[in-house]
Amino acid sequence: MDLVSMTETARALVAPGKGILAADESTPTMAKRLGGIGLESTEQRRREYREILFTTMGIGEFISGVILFDETIRQHAADGTAFVEVLREHGVIPGIKVDKGTTPLAGFPGEVVTEGLDGLRGRLAEYVSVGAQFAKWRAVISIGDGRPTAPALEANAHALAGTPRSRRRRALFRSSSPRC
Repeated sequence: MDLVSMTETARALVAPGKGILAADESTPTMAKRLGGIGLESTEQRRREYREILFTTMGIGEFISGVILFDETIRQHAADGTAFVEVLREHGVIPGIKVDKGTTPLAGFPGEVVTEGLDGLRGRLAEYVSVGAQFAKWRAVISIGDGRPTAPALEANAHALAGTPRSRRRRALFRSSSPRC
């Protein structure tokens, strides 16, 4: 993806009246959601749930892009069509969550740093090959009771700064998502 294509993707993602759907729930998060309504979380059930979302009539009128989880970007609809193609058919841009979650920041109780820089280049190449057009990297910053601390901000800023270089090499538009 060259600079022109990246710019077009960025503009399409922020189109007036549209938003980005975060469908990048991890397997444990999906287990909690499905368990909350009395359903067992199986790969098939998670796929069916996501298919309902992605095949909703008119989804492209209101959703510009969808952030997918690793499992989801590899899944297919019941008719065999890859989810990334289902989304494209509706005019929705497929994206991918590329971070690997958080880990406690040593020496700073209650603060975390996002992981996943190791192996990121290879993951990005793979995600591009299966259809991702943008990527999300998150930073979880705790606020209150003396937080965030400077070391927590620095550690997360370092991780955020390391992702654009890898993404540009793999031609993915950057979409960082700070979470407070």
